Amino acid sequence: MIRAARIALIAATALASAGFVALCAWQVQRLGWKQDLIARVEQRLAAAPVASPTAEVGKPDEYRRLRLQGRFEAGSVPVQANTELGGGYWVLAPLRLDDGRAVLVNRGFVPPAQRSIESPAGPIELTGLLRLTEPHGGPLRANDPAAGRWFSRDVAGIAAQLNVPGPVAPFFVDEAADPAQPQRWPRPGLTVVRFANNHAVYAATWAALAVMAAAAAGWLWREERRRPGTSN
Repeated sequence: MIRAARIALIAATALASAGFVALCAWQVQRLGWKQDLIARVEQRLAAAPVASPTAEVGKPDEYRRLRLQGRFEAGSVPVQANTELGGGYWVLAPLRLDDGRAVLVNRGFVPPAQRSIESPAGPIELTGLLRLTEPHGGPLRANDPAAGRWFSRDVAGIAAQLNVPGPVAPFFVDEAADPAQPQRWPRPGLTVVRFANNHAVYAATWAALAVMAAAAAGWLWREERRRPGTSN
């Protein structure tokens, strides 16, 4: 039984090494995916703004720069936010485009004391980043439209609360800051476009654990073969 336990330990250590190798390979794949994502997003951010898409959008469209022309409709919804300026709210308001469609625009951040701000009247042109809808809220922070508590930018839910006539685009747009204009509330241009990329560190960690586990398995196997009664 003692020898069987030693053999089982050797096998477990060898299997652990193989598992660490698999995890290392997975992190290398994730590294390639993340680098590709960062490159694609940087390319979109550097591209000239384009008109609002009329077809369905998905992940490949996120952070695409758009140019919108239209008029803001009445009403806005504050969505809780934490930014470099502290805690407060994003102000989401419906923009009726010249072609008749409506797009929810995140006009920017306001501190708690200024959560209710009227949208500008008259024709307007703005640029911003296409963002995908954020339905349902966050972990342990479900949106509560009846109470006016929004924790995520749920396009369908916010459009319904504002009674925005259709058609409504299935995405929202983070308004970009205009350097030619003085700073104002809501404060646009606070979108954080930053992706954690620690996959190389994780891959190196798993590789080191794989080497250590393999070395331990090899040492245990050599010790087992040296024991009396074990054939060479």
